[in-house]
Amino acid sequence: MDTEPAALPGVLAVLADETRWRILTELGAAEMSASGLASRLPVSRQAIAKHLSVLADAGLVESVRAGREIRYRALGARLSALGTQLAVIGQQWDRRLLAIKRIAEGADDSA
Repeated sequence: MDTEPAALPGVLAVLADETRWRILTELGAAEMSASGLASRLPVSRQAIAKHLSVLADAGLVESVRAGREIRYRALGARLSALGTQLAVIGQQWDRRLLAIKRIAEGADDSA
């Protein structure tokens, strides 16, 4: 998936779903099949498969064949890129808030 900032809203929309977030959390701990995920979450295997498809389309998970089983794993590189994008946004807000604080404190000094 695209790692440009414009892609951020789409990825966040994918992660906004609680079930997808829980799936990604489980896959961050260990590779699992859709059936394995369904045994851990209160969701059917078919629903898990649909959520995995959405996560894969967003570039957050990939499937890997393990014998006859298809397992899924979280893609750390995409998650790291997402974390970096969010950190940049946080830094921009911190700079803006600091500027507002300095202006407000300067206004108090001149009164």
